[in-house]
Amino acid sequence: MQTVRLFFEKLGSMTILVIREMGRMLIFILYALYIAVRDPGKPIHLFKQIHFIGAKSLFVICLTASFTGMVLGLQGYYTLAKFGSEGMLGAVVALSLIRELGPVLAALMVTGRAGSAITAEIGIKKITEQIDALKTMALEPFKYLISPKVIAALIALPLLCAIFDVVGIFGGYVVGVKLLGVNPGAYFSEMERSVEWKDVWSGFIKSVSFGCIISWVCCFKGYYAGHGAEGVSRATTEAVVMSSVLVLVWDYFLTSVML
Repeated sequence: MQTVRLFFEKLGSMTILVIREMGRMLIFILYALYIAVRDPGKPIHLFKQIHFIGAKSLFVICLTASFTGMVLGLQGYYTLAKFGSEGMLGAVVALSLIRELGPVLAALMVTGRAGSAITAEIGIKKITEQIDALKTMALEPFKYLISPKVIAALIALPLLCAIFDVVGIFGGYVVGVKLLGVNPGAYFSEMERSVEWKDVWSGFIKSVSFGCIISWVCCFKGYYAGHGAEGVSRATTEAVVMSSVLVLVWDYFLTSVML
């Protein structure tokens, strides 16, 4: 009986802890968006974050997109060849990238490259008391540290996703048309016939929501990082893992709604 009571006590305390953390995270993102609307600050802060999250991620986005498109072209060709439908390769590559792989892989790459750096930056400012110094000087830390990153991620992720889609489609073209001999007219005509604006908008909505998730989780973990270098490293690891998992989980729910 004692063991059962202790089990339910521990379960209850863990549930309360999770709910409290979820509530704190919700208040965090709502306050960040409120500050962004009420007092957006100088545009230079936003442009710097767009450059950091977006422009500096271009290389890894283009590299990942090109090889993803080439793999899709290779695998798609040999799968479609079994049914004599090689001409549908363009549609398969484009729909796979625009609806699913483009937003998801772009978000995962940005999480690994920019999200970890955002968490570490804010965490270091937290443990070196720079955030406390801003509060002491009656300056709003969210205005300078959090809100610009959130808005920049909302802007940069859809643009990176669009670049990912274009580069991936070109990678599929190189493998399918140039290496495997698919008719280039069939590649693009089937793509044009199959891809609708609904597919493009679904990818756009996913990329915006993923940008919100990445900036939200990474900023939150950095802002509430533990003491010392160990606390920052733990917060960075948790931010990357949680962001990646939430991106995949949220992608499932969005896909189930939009299909």
